[in-house]
Amino acid sequence: MAMSGPNRTVLQLVTVVITMGALAWASVPFYNWFCRVTGFGGTTQVDTAGADEVLEQTIKIRFDGSLTRGMPWTFKPVVREMELQIGETGLAFYEAYNPTDQPIAGQASYNVFPYEAGPFFNKIECFCFTEQVLQPGERVQMPVTFYIDPEIVTDRDAKYVHTITLSYTFYEIDLPGGQAALDTGSQTKTN
Repeated sequence: MAMSGPNRTVLQLVTVVITMGALAWASVPFYNWFCRVTGFGGTTQVDTAGADEVLEQTIKIRFDGSLTRGMPWTFKPVVREMELQIGETGLAFYEAYNPTDQPIAGQASYNVFPYEAGPFFNKIECFCFTEQVLQPGERVQMPVTFYIDPEIVTDRDAKYVHTITLSYTFYEIDLPGGQAALDTGSQTKTN
């Protein structure tokens, strides 16, 4: 049995709305995957070990830290810049402090600039891989271990990069489930 004109139009519109919703839902994970694979937008790479080769050529790495509006922590790099050989494993620290009287959870987003360096900036270990919870008055130094892939010197665009800026922005997130329950329990005990 064939559908009439108005019913067919409604079905087509519902199909379009469902398809557009599905595409919108899938776009964020797809974009994140695309950035991780290609280094697009300054997204760094993740590796489990250092480079196989260390070059004589050096590169300067600058470090930047910021907070989103309303995030009550203080957050900054311990050292603002370092110079290391391309392929050499570097270790840098960022310091975070929670000046409030309550635990606060945060997650760091990151990128590198210039964007051409993204595919060659490899993180081995990073505080940005997991959420961070700071207790009231807690101050921590958080490490990031990284190296610059020696292939940067042969890349058509990235070979002209002599300084890379690694930037982190911390934003507040909900406390982990167990942490929130512990905090509620400790508050009721003190009251």
